[in-house]
Amino acid sequence: MLALADPADLDDGPRTNRSGTERMCVVTRQVWPVDDLIRFVVGPTGEVVPDLKRKLPGRGLWVSASHATVAEAAKRKLFGRGFKREVQVSPTLAEDTERLLVRGTVEALAMAAKAGHVVSGFSKVEGAIEQRQVVALIHASDGAIDGIRKLDARLDSQTRQMAENAGKSADIPVIVALTSEELDLALGRSNVIHAALLAGPAGKTFLSRSQILVRYRTASDGKTGNKTARFR
Repeated sequence: MLALADPADLDDGPRTNRSGTERMCVVTRQVWPVDDLIRFVVGPTGEVVPDLKRKLPGRGLWVSASHATVAEAAKRKLFGRGFKREVQVSPTLAEDTERLLVRGTVEALAMAAKAGHVVSGFSKVEGAIEQRQVVALIHASDGAIDGIRKLDARLDSQTRQMAENAGKSADIPVIVALTSEELDLALGRSNVIHAALLAGPAGKTFLSRSQILVRYRTASDGKTGNKTARFR
């Protein structure tokens, strides 16, 4: 049975006491932390737009951070029902949202690089792994599998040693979410296939955004996807 959106699904705006840390997905009717959802608002000309930073004015409607779920919301016309008005929904809304997620991830990586918290190139990444400076390993999604396997194996070896020494798990994320062209754009150089994120506050935003991007691409049926450290 088709669930109709209720006015209570709408928040009161991005900066209110009732914004909360959890919201209900208009498609699945399940409550998730806001970090697992995407907020949508109605733009000045009546178009539905994703509010990835949750700062745009107006009341917002929430959808699970999943390409499939955003596409379903558009297909079932849940945005118009939720906002209780005529709205324009692009037939490529799910794809447009993904492009914005990619852009945000690239921008966050660029900021981390500007702060000096990223190294790139096989040898520099390998050296950072050996020196145990890596907090996330980054590969181009279109990179050669041989180089990826070598660095992954080196990281796994170091991770096991760190875990043995510390007596606890030492998972380090391996991120394969951006193409070489996108890594080039973020790091301001050509033919980037491998990079490593080093410790520092500037990298936290990149980790968060890349995990959301991977979740958006892989989650289905409103589930929030795999949140383990080795997200790809």
